[in-house]
Amino acid sequence: MSQKSFSSSATKRERGTCVIELAGYLDAHTATELENMMQSVINGGCRRLVIDFSDLEYISSAGLGVFMVFIESVRSDGGDIKLAAMKPKVFTVFDLLGFPVLFEIHATVDEAIAAFPQEA
Repeated sequence: MSQKSFSSSATKRERGTCVIELAGYLDAHTATELENMMQSVINGGCRRLVIDFSDLEYISSAGLGVFMVFIESVRSDGGDIKLAAMKPKVFTVFDLLGFPVLFEIHATVDEAIAAFPQEA
């Protein structure tokens, strides 16, 4: 059985926001790649993160756990992690585990970026 592929990339956008685009299958085998990407973006000074799920086909509980690793430290530093553009089957996993209570989930990346407060 071949391993499913996963990729992530980060782009700096307006309002000091970093968008992390996910593609493929996020599971126990690929979660470390996302964790490394998020750590790199945060170490680079970004505290406003939007995760773009538009090309993500699958997420497991290990993938969900990556967001929990970072949310408290990002928020305590005055930032946030917002989730955007989920396919219905990916949203279902988040919804079943109660993530909509913990994270803002937006229909589009632009909506998620706009949801951050204006910078002073």
